[in-house]
Amino acid sequence: MSAELIYLDNNSTTRIDPRVAQCLAQALAEQHVNPASQHQLGQRSRRRLEEARLGCLRLLDADWQNFPDDQLIFTSGGTEANNQVILGYARPRQQLIVSGIEHPSVMLAAQHAAATIDANLQILPVTTDGVIRLDVLSDYLRRAPTSLVSVMLVNNETGVIQPVREAARLCRQCGVLIHTDAVQAIGKIPISFRGLDVDFLTFTPHKFHGPRGIGGLVIRSGINLPSLLYGGFQQASLRPGTEDVALTVACRYALELALAELPVWGTRWLDYRALFLSILSERCRGRFVVHGEAADRVPQTINLSFPGVERQALLIAADVAGIAISTGSACSSGSSEPSPVLLAMGLATELVESSIRVSFGRDTTEDDVRVGAEKLAELTDLLRGC
Repeated sequence: MSAELIYLDNNSTTRIDPRVAQCLAQALAEQHVNPASQHQLGQRSRRRLEEARLGCLRLLDADWQNFPDDQLIFTSGGTEANNQVILGYARPRQQLIVSGIEHPSVMLAAQHAAATIDANLQILPVTTDGVIRLDVLSDYLRRAPTSLVSVMLVNNETGVIQPVREAARLCRQCGVLIHTDAVQAIGKIPISFRGLDVDFLTFTPHKFHGPRGIGGLVIRSGINLPSLLYGGFQQASLRPGTEDVALTVACRYALELALAELPVWGTRWLDYRALFLSILSERCRGRFVVHGEAADRVPQTINLSFPGVERQALLIAADVAGIAISTGSACSSGSSEPSPVLLAMGLATELVESSIRVSFGRDTTEDDVRVGAEKLAELTDLLRGC
C-alpha cells in the first residue's frame, strides 16, 4: 500500500486477494442455480459445491476418505459457526467450559446459554501471557459433568497460540467434546483437524484474504450436531438454506492459497514484527509493553501498550494520520470498554487502557511496517506530551 494509507488491521478482516476475487467473479459469471434443484443445472451446481466442500476438508486435513467421514457445513461466517456449537451443546446444569479470552461470538453465546437454560458456565483462566491454564481445565473436567469445552486456537487480540491439542487430550480422557475457534489461525500456522484431535473447528475465509459472508464448521465423524435453523434439508439439515456456490468455490481457493503461501509469509511477517518493534524501540521516547511476548504467537499480530496514552485517542490520531489499527476485537470495536482478553490476563489497568493491536496481512509491505511504526512512535510521543 501507499504510505498515505496504511492498513495494519488485518485481524479484523483482510482484503480479498485479487486472485480470489477473480475466482469469485468467474464463479458468479457461471450463474450457478440452486444446488438443491434436481435438473441438470442444479446437479452441476451441486457438483461444484461438493467439490469445494471436499477441497476444504482435504486442505484442513480432516478425514474425508473413510465412512463415516468428517463433515463440513458452510455458514454465514465464524460467528454463526461458533454459535451453533456453543448453543447446540450447552446443557442445563452441566458445565460449559470456555476460556476467558474467547471471541465474543463464543463468550456471549456461552453467557446466553447460562442465562436461558441454566448451563453451568465455567471460565477457564489464562496466564499473564494469555495462555490457558491446562491444570485448571483438568480440575474442571473432574469436578462435574461437562457438555462442551471451547478453546480458541489463536487469540484474535494477542496472537498467542493456545495448547488446543493438549486440551483435547484432557477432554478425551473424560469423554467430553471440544471445539476450537481457528478463525485467526488459518494462514498463520499449519492446521490439521486430525492433528488437533478436536470435535469441531471454526474458520472463515475473510481472515485469510478470502470472501466475506461465508464461514465453515468442521465436525468430527459420528457427532450429531443440533441445528439452530429450520426450513430446509440442505447440508444434512444441520444448516438449512440455499448454499452460495460461488462463495464456497472462492472459500476453497482462498484456503488453498493461504496454506500454500504460509511458509513464505510466515518468515516475512517475523521480519516485519522485528522491524516494527525495532523502530518503536529507537523512535518512541516513552515505554511500551508487548503482550504475550513470552508465549508462542503467530508472527503477524502485535498487541502492545503505551502507558500514559489513552488507547482511543491513539486510535483516532492514527486514523487521522492514515494508519488503520485497532484496540481489540473488530466485533467490539464500537465499544469503549477495556479489552476482556487483557483483563483476563490480569494486566494492570494502565496497560489495558493504553493497548492497541497491529496486524499484518499478505498485502502488507515493508514500507507499510516502517512508516506505520515511525508514525505511531511520533503519535505516542505527541499524546504523552514528550
